[in-house]
Amino acid sequence: MNRKIAIQGFEGSFHQAAARKFFGNGVEVICCSNFRDVVKIADDKNSSDGGLMAIENSIAGSILPNYNLLLKSNLKIIGEIYLQIDQNLLVNPGVCLDDIREVHSHPMALLQCADFLEKYNWKLIETEDTALSARHVHEHKSKHIAAIAGELAAELFHLNMIAPNIHTQKNNYTRFWALQNADLAREVEDANKASIIFETDHSKGSLAKVLAKISDGDINLSKLQSMPIPGSDWKYAFHADCEFTDIQHLDHVLESIKPFTAAVKVYGVYRNGKTPRSWPQTVVNKSEIEK
Repeated sequence: MNRKIAIQGFEGSFHQAAARKFFGNGVEVICCSNFRDVVKIADDKNSSDGGLMAIENSIAGSILPNYNLLLKSNLKIIGEIYLQIDQNLLVNPGVCLDDIREVHSHPMALLQCADFLEKYNWKLIETEDTALSARHVHEHKSKHIAAIAGELAAELFHLNMIAPNIHTQKNNYTRFWALQNADLAREVEDANKASIIFETDHSKGSLAKVLAKISDGDINLSKLQSMPIPGSDWKYAFHADCEFTDIQHLDHVLESIKPFTAAVKVYGVYRNGKTPRSWPQTVVNKSEIEK
């Protein structure tokens, strides 16, 4: 039986492409209009088998609200996937560049392809979603409208990629987390990465002491992200991605940082996704280290 996975976006979206890459082409996606609904449905064992959610982009950075959504849920990270975001100009079969009068897509996609679009005198129409734009072109059978979207949208809506890879930044990757209700999540074999969140005890140098314990414990800190704690008075929590070769090293580090933290939560222990060489591996807010 194919898994039912909640995603943000619509049929043909990059979330669906990432879900297929992680769970297989037979995955059944439950399309959600926002990340809050993704977490809600993924957390409901009667509605889905889990979810897939974007967490950061190599150009735009981290999606901070998604950390808080995950923190408040009963979901665990069971894996990650990196997807290259390739934007393509899609048209109905038989349409050529001279036929195009309008280009429809999400504002971010239009911005990502600005250098290409400046070469033509086309009217640019901002829409809710790249995949919806592709579906609109398909449904209206217009020879004067094109869409900017991914390869999966072209495949699903039978459109031609008249101009592939038109985005300016070629090394544009999004990292996604595969999520499952904690009651269903099984231990991941050969796990070598963990995502955790912790609050320091706010004593002087407590963050530096936590980072030292992580380093001394033979753990590679591949990302450190500070986040304000909602409802607090200028207090911060820290998300950390920890890579290891032996899970006992992780267990030891989690125990050793307890004296310097007010709270620690493990989002998930999973296998490291294939990381593009261009991906920035460490994101550290240095201003927080001395607090």
